[in-house]
Amino acid sequence: MNDPRPAPKIRLHVDQPLGAAQTVPLEREQANYLFNVMRLGVGDAVALFNGRDGEWRAEVVEAGKRGGVLECSAQSAPQRMPPDVWLIFAPIKKARTDFIVEKAAEMGAARILPVQTEFTNSERIRRDRLQAHAVEAAEQCGGTYVPEVAELEKLDRLLDGWPEGRRLMFCDEALAGEAAGLGGLERGEPWAILIGPEGGFSDAERKRLHGLSFARPVSLGPRVLRADTAAVAALTLWQHALGDW
Repeated sequence: MNDPRPAPKIRLHVDQPLGAAQTVPLEREQANYLFNVMRLGVGDAVALFNGRDGEWRAEVVEAGKRGGVLECSAQSAPQRMPPDVWLIFAPIKKARTDFIVEKAAEMGAARILPVQTEFTNSERIRRDRLQAHAVEAAEQCGGTYVPEVAELEKLDRLLDGWPEGRRLMFCDEALAGEAAGLGGLERGEPWAILIGPEGGFSDAERKRLHGLSFARPVSLGPRVLRADTAAVAALTLWQHALGDW
C-alpha cells in the first residue's frame, strides 16, 4: 500500500539500523544541518538510508541545538544494490577528483579505488573527505547504497593482488577511434573499470595491462577524454553494455 503522505524533501545517510519504530540519535553535525540549516522541527519528516535496510520515512521526535532523535515510521523504498563494478582512477586536481567520486556514486559504482600510476599528479588524498562526497551524492540522487572509497594504492600493487574472478575494463587512450570492445560479454560478472591519469598510462603500464588475462582493453570513442570525463564515459559504457541500465 502506497504511503499517501508527500515524500520528505531531505534525505540523510545514517549508520544505525533502520526499521519500524526504530529510533535514530543524531550526531551534532546532522542535528545542525536538520534543525539550524534546514529549519526542521518536531513532527517534520526525513528520509533515511544506511546502505543495508532500504529507505525509511522518519519523523523528528526530539530537536536540539547539539543533537536530536528521529523515529522510523515506514519503509519508503527497498534496498537497491548496484552491480558489482569498481571504478579505479588516478587522482587529479581536487575539484575534479571530487567530481569523479560524486559521479561514480551516482552512476552505480559499488567501490571506488584511487590508484597511483607512474604519471599520477596527486600523491595524496583525503579518503574521509572523498567518502563524504560519496555519501552526499547518494543522498542527493535517491540511492540507498554508498560505495566505499578505498585508500590510495599503487597500481602495480593492486594488480599484484587482483581478486580471482573479477574482470578489468582497461580504458586505453591509445585505442581512441576504435570500436568500444565490449561485445560478446555476459552481464552479471564482477568487473572493475580502470581509467588513467591526465598524462595517460606509461608504456610499461600499458604493456602489463594488455598482457593480463583478466583485462579487456577498450576504447572510449574517437577522442582522447579528460580523466574526469573518461570516468563518466566509461561508467556509462559499462552500465549500458553490462550493468543494470
